[in-house]
Amino acid sequence: QVQLVESGGGLVQAGGSLRLSCAASEIIFSIYTMGWYRQAPGKQRELVASITSGGSTNYEDSVKGRFTISRDNAKNTVYLQMNSLKPEDTAVYYCNARTWAVNYWGQGTQVTVSS
Repeated sequence: QVQLVESGGGLVQAGGSLRLSCAASEIIFSIYTMGWYRQAPGKQRELVASITSGGSTNYEDSVKGRFTISRDNAKNTVYLQMNSLKPEDTAVYYCNARTWAVNYWGQGTQVTVSS
């Protein structure tokens, strides 16, 4: 059974940093596009960042220059380094793994940024 397990969320002050990790199992990790999404209360889930199997990255405009997505195919893990955090970054962050045929989600990890 495919599992995506996120970790690294928590409470941080504005301006601080967090590093999210997502460990995948039961998939051929290297062929998947991996992504981080977030959903704040009352808002739709939105893409934060993604990284393709070839290492190409894409970022939502509000996080460019502050967040960095990376992957370690040997560890079946994708990371999201979040710097200069703002209160508006507060949300549940979800890991996503997708190919043209399938789409998997993690259970989410809460990130709360206090002002």
